[in-house]
Amino acid sequence: MPDSLPAVRFAICGVGHIGRRHATFVHGHPAARLTALIDVRPDQAGPLAAEFPGVPFFSSLEDYLAHGPAADVLTVATPNHLHAPQAIAGLRHGLHVVIEKPIALRKADAEDIVHTALHTGRLVFGVMQNRYSPPASWLKQVYEQGRLGQIYLVQINCFWNRDARYYKAGGWKGTQAQDGGTLFTQFSHFVDLLYWVFGDITNISARFRDFNHQGITEFEDSGLVTFDLLRGGSGTLQYSTAVWDRNLESSLTVVAEHGSLRIGGQYMDKVEYCHLRDYQLPELPPTNPANDYGPYQGSAANHVQVIENVVDTVQKRSFATTNALEGLKVVEIIERIYSLK
Repeated sequence: MPDSLPAVRFAICGVGHIGRRHATFVHGHPAARLTALIDVRPDQAGPLAAEFPGVPFFSSLEDYLAHGPAADVLTVATPNHLHAPQAIAGLRHGLHVVIEKPIALRKADAEDIVHTALHTGRLVFGVMQNRYSPPASWLKQVYEQGRLGQIYLVQINCFWNRDARYYKAGGWKGTQAQDGGTLFTQFSHFVDLLYWVFGDITNISARFRDFNHQGITEFEDSGLVTFDLLRGGSGTLQYSTAVWDRNLESSLTVVAEHGSLRIGGQYMDKVEYCHLRDYQLPELPPTNPANDYGPYQGSAANHVQVIENVVDTVQKRSFATTNALEGLKVVEIIERIYSLK
């Protein structure tokens, strides 16, 4: 790395499972430096000191912003309802921010993030890790090359297991005010994939059910959403966290003028079907394994590419893969779906 590019300094706010992943990848990146760890749980100070020796620990974002060592980037990996206020505090302090999904729970809060970023001249990166999986990049490419022609139908299925092992009593997950709902915490990156590739949606209708989560969450565990694509074609999003014992699948199927395709697997990690006119599916790089949370699993673990993109963009060697406006659109789409409850 040229001497003219100093290491990009990260402060990480929220050092739970995902925040720790961020910290690990920053710690291991040759052009990044971990300068502070922030978490409201004081019992984390010891384990974090052992894992990341020499990195100071702060028990609140306010404390860090007032007394902490300088950083270039604040990573926000806290409960969903804190994402917007903490990101805005970081921006006002002159920091770029990386925000775990969702960037906010309300469109108005997401707009505040965008406005604050514009006023402060700082960058906002949303973590939408599905974009880095090879099948997703490939889908975006074939769509933009016009190989699909007119889109007829897009179907997204997300059938996951999230039971009492995940929604632990006394935690923030599963609460309406702090979590926001199944589409925000579990499936916002699939809504992002829909918007990123196919654009905005309209004429939304939806049905919501709560099959087996009455005792563990304050919101639905399943939903059936239908919509039209603004650019033409129609779609469905069917989702559930009521699947017994382990994840079943996430998949995206497209029926279009020049052919059909399906990305599937537990984590949309493979192209299961591709039959397009005058087109041969190329060999795609392998998808990263899923985030493993012990008893349950999440989507493909692409946080290393997120950190890579942030470092390159802050050092002005690249552009943000996911920006705040796109994060805002995802929040707005979910808000429009949930307004039908």
